[in-house]
Amino acid sequence: MQVCRRALFAVTAALLLAPLAPAGAQSKDVVVLAAASLKNALDEASAAWSKETGKAAKISYAASPALAKQVEAGIPADLFISADIPWMDYVAERKLIKSASRSDFLGNEIVLIAGKEQKTDLKIAKDFPLRAALGDGRLAMANIDAVPAGKYGKAALEQLGVWASVADRVAQAENVRMALTLVSRGEAPLGIVYRTDAAADPNVRIVGAFPAGSHPPIIYPAAQLATSTNPDAAAFVAFLKSPAARPFFEKQGFTVLK
Repeated sequence: MQVCRRALFAVTAALLLAPLAPAGAQSKDVVVLAAASLKNALDEASAAWSKETGKAAKISYAASPALAKQVEAGIPADLFISADIPWMDYVAERKLIKSASRSDFLGNEIVLIAGKEQKTDLKIAKDFPLRAALGDGRLAMANIDAVPAGKYGKAALEQLGVWASVADRVAQAENVRMALTLVSRGEAPLGIVYRTDAAADPNVRIVGAFPAGSHPPIIYPAAQLATSTNPDAAAFVAFLKSPAARPFFEKQGFTVLK
């Protein structure tokens, strides 16, 4: 009996004294915080990576500012993919990413959309009659002060000289996918979203694309978080940038950046 007790004590002591692995190393899944507009393409790419490697990525989608604030608050995650450069700069300035891992990943466009059955026909140009086209309805946009798609949209409308005429008719959504939903459900006659969002919803159609020069370049940067210890994080990003994953993004309308 005494020998058994000594053996049990030795095993217990060994377990208690064994060093604990960092939290990130304990999880086999790569935890990703990604801009809402990436959902369709990134879900497909992630599934392909899982099929190829047997590993998995858990992806949380939201507006870039919300994700950046979660990173700042210390949420356990491995990667952040923002829909614009300023929100990646925000976390970088706080030393919350591994700077060497940062890269410009994707490009996109913003477009004006209408419901599939809407007969709206507009040519997007200087002083185009957007206010008249809205009638009594509202223009669905992501939050114009914080969410990248909303900021790009507002910048384009200002540059084209029509923002002042529609500013009081904007229905602001928490993120770009929610703005898309407002148009898809017929709750707003028109909306401004990414081309990739429009491609993901069969209930909307693209009225026209905003000229590239009317707003800042749309770039999605990606980076590994400073607290990440998951060895699969870099491998997942490498797969997303590989020729194998490229079709998933291009099919949705993204431009894959080198």
